[in-house]
Amino acid sequence: MFYRVHEYKTLFLRISLAYFFYFIARVLFYFYNSNIIIIDSLSEFINLCFIGLTFDTTAILYTNVLFILISLIPFKNNGNPNFQKGLFALYFSTNILAYVTNYIDFIYYKFSQSRLTTTVFDLIENETNKSDLMSSFLVDYWHVFFLFSISVFLWIYLYQKISFNPVDETRNLQYFIFAFIYSIIIIFVCVIGVRGGLGNATRPINMVDAHRFVKKGIHADFVLNSPFCLIRTYKKNYFKKKKFLTEFEVNSLIKPIKKLNDSIYSKPNVVLIVMESFGREYIGAFNKENEIDNFVSYTPFLDSLTNHSLIFTNAFSNGRQSIEALPSILASVPSFKVPFTSSPYANQKIQSLVSVFEDLNYSTSFFHGAPNGSMGFLGLSNILGFDNYFGKNEFNDNSLYDGYWGIWDEPFLGFMKNKLDNFKQPFFSTFFSLSSHEPFKVPKKYMNTFPKGNVQMHQVIGYSDNALKKFFDSAKKEPWFENTLFVITADHCNQFWYPFYRNPINRFAIPIIFYHPNNSFKGVNKELSQQLDIFPSIVDLVGYNKSINTWGRSFFSNRSDQPFSIHFSGTVYHFSMNNFTLVFDGENVIEAYDINDTALENNLINNNIDYSNEETYLKAFFQDYMNRIIENKLN
Repeated sequence: MFYRVHEYKTLFLRISLAYFFYFIARVLFYFYNSNIIIIDSLSEFINLCFIGLTFDTTAILYTNVLFILISLIPFKNNGNPNFQKGLFALYFSTNILAYVTNYIDFIYYKFSQSRLTTTVFDLIENETNKSDLMSSFLVDYWHVFFLFSISVFLWIYLYQKISFNPVDETRNLQYFIFAFIYSIIIIFVCVIGVRGGLGNATRPINMVDAHRFVKKGIHADFVLNSPFCLIRTYKKNYFKKKKFLTEFEVNSLIKPIKKLNDSIYSKPNVVLIVMESFGREYIGAFNKENEIDNFVSYTPFLDSLTNHSLIFTNAFSNGRQSIEALPSILASVPSFKVPFTSSPYANQKIQSLVSVFEDLNYSTSFFHGAPNGSMGFLGLSNILGFDNYFGKNEFNDNSLYDGYWGIWDEPFLGFMKNKLDNFKQPFFSTFFSLSSHEPFKVPKKYMNTFPKGNVQMHQVIGYSDNALKKFFDSAKKEPWFENTLFVITADHCNQFWYPFYRNPINRFAIPIIFYHPNNSFKGVNKELSQQLDIFPSIVDLVGYNKSINTWGRSFFSNRSDQPFSIHFSGTVYHFSMNNFTLVFDGENVIEAYDINDTALENNLINNNIDYSNEETYLKAFFQDYMNRIIENKLN
């Protein structure tokens, strides 16, 4: 006799509702991000949705574990209206909390290029303007909030349509024995679902497994869902010692301790400018050889400056977010699964541009117009040892506050220029911009000044480019300007318009510009480069006569360090070197592509190609990275 059949049917239907609404969320996620996640046909879309069921199952069962367990217990009065109201409250309190993260990702994914993980809490931890940002999100993206509200309303409506009328059954020993057996079977099935199926005997599925199930890496984020990614990244320590190679083999390949000393300057001032979201896509000088139809540049000043600069047109960021950029640029320490500054190892002593310039008796300063502490920059600046930190507090004029992130770029660059005028030379100063950022606003006086282009970023790129122009126009009148090396780069990329830059690799394409007023730099460098290379390159130019600890290479050294680029996509590592781009899951190379296949479309891993040298170097780097960080050997 099959007891409690109606109760199990009701439980099944209630859980099935979650699957239906996760499907709705996946469709909407694609609708909002179809320009990034390219799906070629309806059949491919449906197939990917079926693959996504594996990850949905894990998220749904985790979210509903308590609801399922309580529903399985054969309470005598489980048909009581009050009991069912309690189950209703439990069901929706957990499901809505999980489900809303999918809707947040409709928008957040555009900027992070990765599904929502617990690293988002590291990003907002130090923000003092959380309420302003939330208000901005609700206003600017009201349609997402509206869609979420409609979905929840419909979900509640359908839940209430599922009737619960348990059959009046004799609760004898046989009843409880069968109820126990059925419950064990259901729990066993749920455990299999949580782990991702019977094929994962040794471990539950994780985010990397999305790449194993799809044919194109670009689809991994589509088959995932945000609750799953948050669950799988909760309280994870991603820093673990590796032993791919012997220590001798690692040191012979990586050679992280470098002595450069190829100076072409005698203690110049150095101004490092990190432009928020200034991907290569927006700058005309970096796209002269890219065959992009009807290309439009939004940076007339930078285009003019590059005529007198050395530019690197094949450069990439090592991270996806602002919080990950500074350690890469200032200290050649990349962030992968979690921001380095949010890791348990961030407080160790780190050799960086700051420590090198302190050793050379430079004055050092950091400028960022946000409230002090935003992005964790104040904490990082203290760890690195900057003499002075200048933020919104030091600017001390809220009339020029943009209402979201901090002081507009133009006035804050003017504030920095005034500070530089009074610094003792030589000085090293870092500026991190903020206006070229969501919610993509410009000051009222510039409302119709800059081209609005095709995406929201275009107008604010124009504003920040103009702010740079005004800074340089003013600074070149000062005596310190002629003896100053300017290095301009970006933290990461943002909204994409041209298909070329939507490719998985080119989503990390940034500019690197070296400029000196004496015209000692000029030309185009097409070699593979990355943010990690900025630290040793600047050190090389100023003639530091001691060794430095860096995973990057100097652009100007006569050393034979191998050009490469690495970043974490949100699920896997992309490593480019020589003729290949390798996709690495942290243990093994799972895909291999021709280095020119930036869309990662033609996987060559089964084509008998030899990428053993690249794989060995990758594993040597990864092992050295993990072990040095854990062993406090970054100084």
